[in-house]
Amino acid sequence: MSLFAIADLHLSLGTDKPMDVFRGWTDYVDRLKANWERLVTDDDTVVVAGDISWAMKLEECDADFSFIHSLPGQKLFLKGNHDYWWQTKKKLDDYLADRGFDTIRILFNNAFMVEGRTVCGTRGWYYDKEGEHDIKVINREIGRLKMSYAEAKKLSDAPPIVFLHYPPVYGDVECEEIMSALSELGVKECYYGHLHGERTHQNAVIGNYKGVNFHLIACDYTKFVPVLVR
Repeated sequence: MSLFAIADLHLSLGTDKPMDVFRGWTDYVDRLKANWERLVTDDDTVVVAGDISWAMKLEECDADFSFIHSLPGQKLFLKGNHDYWWQTKKKLDDYLADRGFDTIRILFNNAFMVEGRTVCGTRGWYYDKEGEHDIKVINREIGRLKMSYAEAKKLSDAPPIVFLHYPPVYGDVECEEIMSALSELGVKECYYGHLHGERTHQNAVIGNYKGVNFHLIACDYTKFVPVLVR
């Protein structure tokens, strides 16, 4: 039983927004499926850290969620910036139950125990924020991160593994508020997505930065292969 992670699936099986037009994304759904089925078993868990479906409304997610549900393992969904279908946790839970998508659970102001380690996290926000609105969103995301982290600590004394969609740092620019929260909480491991393209990946912060071990799991960076966490 293992824990895997990946982000930015950008599925559009029920909508007309294919990613195959972008460099490196040709036949990405088939490649993702083959890699997932090769590595992940029904006893494993995969964190999907945001930008899951291009659907605009929850009822438009059926085809994308059905595809993910059909893949091996349990899946934990985290919100990304393009997940416009995202609603309250209750509405999401009700939708999943109504559709019988019982291999999918929502990571939102809560935490899960997976293989003796706790999993927590939130979407995060831009590292290059500018306005008053951005500050409000960052403060809200920090609150959600701390709530999720607190729930993780209730489950185990082991250091939680944190998942974000946005990177807290990119190149030499960081979201100071998010980084301060990670430091305050004593986070040692953080996985994130959001960054696409070879040039962008070159500036991604991977490895130890201010005491946090960062991992980029955007699916075009991982070559559409789920990353083994534990």
